[in-house]
Amino acid sequence: MARKLRFFRDQMSKAGLALQQDLPPKLLPVWMTLSAEAHHREYASNQGGSPWKLPYCLSRKRLLMHPSKLNWGLLQDLFPGTSLWHLRGFFRATRGNVFLKQATVDEPVIDPVSGEKVEKNVFVVFFSGERAKNKILKICEAFGANRYAFTEDLSKQSQMITEVSGRISELQTTIDAGLFTVETYFKLLENNSSSGTSWLVTHYFSLVLVILLLFFSPHVKKEKAIYHTLNMLSIDVTKKCLVAEGWSPVFATKEIQDALHRATHDSNSQVDSIFQVLRTREMPPTYFRTNKFTSAFQEIVDAYGVAKYQEANPGVFTIVTFPFLFAVMFGDWGHGICLLLATLYFIIREKKLSSQKLGDIMEMTFGGRYVIMLMALFSIYTGLIYNEFFSMPFELFAPSAYVCRDPACRDATTVGLIKARDTYPFGVDPAWHGTRSELPFLNSLKMKMSILLGVAQMNLGIILSYFNAQFFKNSLNTWFQFIPQMIFLNSLFGYLSVLVIIKWCTGSQADLYHVMIYMFLSPTDELGENELFPGQKTVQIVLLLLALVSVPWMLLPKPFLLKMQHDRHHGESYAPLPDAEESLQSEANHDSHGHEEFEFSEVFVHQLIHTIEFVLWGSLKYSFLSTFMGSQVYAITALKYASNHLAHSELSSVFYEKVLLLAWGYNNIIILIVGIIIFICATVGVLLVMETLSAFLHALRLHWVEFQNKFYEGDGYKFYPFSFALLDYEEE
Repeated sequence: MARKLRFFRDQMSKAGLALQQDLPPKLLPVWMTLSAEAHHREYASNQGGSPWKLPYCLSRKRLLMHPSKLNWGLLQDLFPGTSLWHLRGFFRATRGNVFLKQATVDEPVIDPVSGEKVEKNVFVVFFSGERAKNKILKICEAFGANRYAFTEDLSKQSQMITEVSGRISELQTTIDAGLFTVETYFKLLENNSSSGTSWLVTHYFSLVLVILLLFFSPHVKKEKAIYHTLNMLSIDVTKKCLVAEGWSPVFATKEIQDALHRATHDSNSQVDSIFQVLRTREMPPTYFRTNKFTSAFQEIVDAYGVAKYQEANPGVFTIVTFPFLFAVMFGDWGHGICLLLATLYFIIREKKLSSQKLGDIMEMTFGGRYVIMLMALFSIYTGLIYNEFFSMPFELFAPSAYVCRDPACRDATTVGLIKARDTYPFGVDPAWHGTRSELPFLNSLKMKMSILLGVAQMNLGIILSYFNAQFFKNSLNTWFQFIPQMIFLNSLFGYLSVLVIIKWCTGSQADLYHVMIYMFLSPTDELGENELFPGQKTVQIVLLLLALVSVPWMLLPKPFLLKMQHDRHHGESYAPLPDAEESLQSEANHDSHGHEEFEFSEVFVHQLIHTIEFVLWGSLKYSFLSTFMGSQVYAITALKYASNHLAHSELSSVFYEKVLLLAWGYNNIIILIVGIIIFICATVGVLLVMETLSAFLHALRLHWVEFQNKFYEGDGYKFYPFSFALLDYEEE
């Protein structure tokens, strides 16, 4: 028999299935107890009969080998839902080489992500091998299972069960104590009301209960936030202190050290806290120091995307450009004054209103009060340029430069005007309003002005992309994004802007629509009367060739150069192996995120989309759509400025002429009062609310799509410090 046992042991050793020695005497009772309890539960749940007796269970012997010798493992997970049809994937992926035990959680569990109560299923998977483990982990991640660590050591299992049971018992005791206190108060109130106790005593206890709840609620929230933060800390190897790793602004380093010293002094601790600045390759969060004036503008930018760390922040430019572009579309100094008065109400009473709980719309309006104030001020400025006060012109700065040909004329529309004085010093001459040429003149003025503003805005965005590329030392973006984009944009629409300025300054009668259209269709034809300066045809041919060359310049080189860099770096990975010291040094300098996978097709498609977006939707649409849609379209984007203001001006004119003047003509006080009420309601409801919202949304789109899209990646994440003030704000 001894010879047979030795032969069996040798064969098992050759197969790699080494036998483990018997358990130590100290661990044997623990294992026997756990094994007996497990078999007891299994028999009671599966057989439904009387459970086994404990002595019989304790008499079972240990026959299994240690899982570490066989490369066995187990996973504990929690699946959402009550059905475990997802687990069929385990058997198919491992071809049935798993052992699964599952049970349904009796009560709904709070989902840590959504915070809602959901039904859960708990299961344990036993498997063998690393490949099976990887497959099971991928299946669990795909179906959103929550994994829990569970040790294979029996003594640690017993210790873990004891700790968890103790925590559950403490929580249950706390909950029971709170429920007992509440029930005691309610019983006391019921007894007082049934025994005829006075109304004052009954409501006194109710008032005490409410005061206690209101008093302890903020403290409970703060304690919860503190313990939630402490759960993120890690324990030192000595298990005598906690280690916290987090982000902080550089300027706050001294404040953090002072706070730690004060905490050490106040707690009478003998050991001071250690504060050390770590060097890391991880991308830090983005934090901008704002105040009540600039915070709303920064929120407008962050709604598009949070800036990457140290990326150019468009919020600085948005403070000026956003309200100004809004005013270009809104421009009426009468409506601007109404908007300013409403905003001043929020600003003057901001201390009182900030402590009150406002509705959603009022809260949003109050938060952007300084944005609206600048919008109103710029609207007054542009309204003075347009010379519109509720659609009516005024001779504010000087008399009109034009008079009727016939001094006895009463209608300048039919008789005509002649220039008798100097040019009106500021804004549009009031004589243009009401004439036959009013609409063509104002359309031309606003269209050309809108093109100048739109081209300037896009040039600013491209220039900021250059500063981003220089700061991050990205020469590819400088040579193959900034330069071709500047050439393309200014070869076509920078040139158009120059023509507009030349025409304004010289008073030329050249048709700029004809010039731009035939610059593409017939670049070699003579310009004739549309020539604004000598050599214009040669300049246009050169600019057109530059624009055509810049398109492949923008599209092709960058993806292929990135591929060459990747191949060169990939080839360096096959260099001779370094010695141990160099290997450790290279690992220390290695990026914590590892190398990102490079897919040439994805990079090329991304560059193609970016090029098409810039060329077609950013610039070429200006000229080609002009060809097919008529002379009123210079640029789709720049057209937003003019078209929105024209709509605003026409609506204001309709309300003034068809409501107020019509009611005034009846010479009836009742009709006049009704007309004034309708005019006020239409002005407030349509022009001050709806038109304000429309111009706001268009200005928002112009900033996000036409300005920020040129340079702003917005793939960062915000810095969220631990603060009780922020906690109260989030709760509100």
